[in-house]
Amino acid sequence: MKVPVYNLSGEQLDDLTLPVKVFALPANDKLVALAVRVYLANQRRSYAKTKGRGEVAGTTKKMWSQKGTGRARHGSAKAPIFVGGGVAHGPIGKENHKLSLPKKLKKLALFSVLSRFAANHAIIVVDQFKNLAPKTKAAWHFIDLLEKQNPELAKSRKIGVVTLNSLSNVKRSFGNIPGFSLLSLQSLNPYSLSNQNFLIFSRQAISAFKE
Repeated sequence: MKVPVYNLSGEQLDDLTLPVKVFALPANDKLVALAVRVYLANQRRSYAKTKGRGEVAGTTKKMWSQKGTGRARHGSAKAPIFVGGGVAHGPIGKENHKLSLPKKLKKLALFSVLSRFAANHAIIVVDQFKNLAPKTKAAWHFIDLLEKQNPELAKSRKIGVVTLNSLSNVKRSFGNIPGFSLLSLQSLNPYSLSNQNFLIFSRQAISAFKE
């Protein structure tokens, strides 16, 4: 599959052939859903903390006599059964929510998402971002030029800009534009990609996939 390559002036230079092993895989929605679940679980942190009966402030006096009242025996008002008592089996702030997925499956899930973008013709390539001015105005002008060339990009509301490494000029130019996400090749994952409608790759990033 070929995608157009543009320069910063919005001119199409040539077509680039995407690597088949990355951008031409069959869709695997179950694997992508599993990869997203693992990713979100690993981002989760345990902050919730409840007090047990041994941590609640209050008297330790026995509620009533052990025998002779006709009521159930209780040792303290701190028991979970009473209002103001401790919590039984509550979170302690040390829960481990981490999940794992084999590297091979992670890669397949990532490639499955990328293949869907390619099948929907939602990928274009920019020759290089090195000369892009670090100004929001420059990024707006560049995107306006690309939208005139690509109607699929023009109607997209969530656009991912994927570069080989994090570039300061790209971050400064696109950082304040709503709907744009800046992604590096090392940080790509099915979750961040699934939140996009369209992807703009640098030529270097595509070349890295080929290698």
